[in-house]
Amino acid sequence: MTTLPKLGGAPFLTDAGLETCLIFHDGFELPQFASFTLLDDPAGTEGLCAYYRKFLALADQHQAGFVLDAPSWRASPDWGAAIGYDRAQLGDVNARGIELIAELRREQGHSNPVVLNLPVGPRGDGYSPGTMMTAAEARAYHAWQIGVAADAGAEMITALTMTYLEEAQGIALAAADAGLPAVVSFTVETDGRLPTGMSLAEAVKRTDDTAGDVAYHMINCAHPSHFAAVLDDAELAARIGGIRANASRMSHAELDEAAELDEGNPDELGGEYRAMLGALPGLCVLGGCCGTDHRHIDAIAQACLPAMRI
Repeated sequence: MTTLPKLGGAPFLTDAGLETCLIFHDGFELPQFASFTLLDDPAGTEGLCAYYRKFLALADQHQAGFVLDAPSWRASPDWGAAIGYDRAQLGDVNARGIELIAELRREQGHSNPVVLNLPVGPRGDGYSPGTMMTAAEARAYHAWQIGVAADAGAEMITALTMTYLEEAQGIALAAADAGLPAVVSFTVETDGRLPTGMSLAEAVKRTDDTAGDVAYHMINCAHPSHFAAVLDDAELAARIGGIRANASRMSHAELDEAAELDEGNPDELGGEYRAMLGALPGLCVLGGCCGTDHRHIDAIAQACLPAMRI
C-alpha cells in the first residue's frame, strides 16, 4: 500500500505551477487554462512528462516523498464542455491522466513514496467563487470526475484552489463516497481570508465538521505574505498539512491583469516557507503554485527539509 502524506509525518514535495510553466516557459497553449488537453497531443504529452520528471528527480535528490498530480485541475464536466469535450471524451482523458502519472512512477523507480493524486479544481473561476453551489450540489457535480479517477487508480484527491466553503465540503464528501482520502486546499486574498470574506479558520473548521475524514488542509495560489499572519490561530495551524504558494506577491486581481509571469525570487520564497515552520506543527507537504517552477521547489526543499527532519 502506498504511504500517504499525513499531518506531522515524513515530508513530501509536490510540483509547482503546472499551467504557468507550460504556458510561459514551454510555449504551450492551454484553452481555459486546461492542461489535460495536452494528453490528446503527442508533443503535449511529452511536455507534461518532461515537466513532471524534473520534480520527481528533485524529490529523489532531497530524499522526500512526492505527491504526483494528474493534469486534471480543469477536467470536470463544465470546463470540459467549454473546451468541446463530451462526457465520454472527458472520462477518457481523466483516466489517461492517472495512467500517465502511474507510468511515470514506474519509470522513475523512486526510493521514497510517490502518491498518485487527482487535483480537483473549482467548478467556477479559480480566483472568484461566482455562482456558488450548496455542499450537496458540489458533491453531486464533482462525484463523476472523482469516480472516474478512483476507477483508474488514483490514490488520493486534493481539492485545489477552493474559493468558498460549500464546494470544499462537497468535494470532500464525494471523495469519501469513492473511498479516497481527501485533502482540501483553500486560496485566500491578500488579507488571509477566502474570496467570500470567510476566515480561513472558519472554512477549515466547518469543512472538518461536515466531512470529518479530511486528511489535512492546504493553502494554495496565494503568497505567504497573504496568509502567514493568520497562522497564529493554533487550532487552524494544527490542521494545515501543506503549502503551495504563488511566487508573486500580487493579488488575484492583479495576477488576472498581468501580461507577464511574475516568478518572484526562489530563495526568498524558500525563506518565507522556512519562517512558517514554527507555526505549522503538522506541515508535511511543500510545493508551489502560479509562477513557481523547479527552482522554487528546490529552494523550498533546501530551506525547509533539514528543519522538518529534526
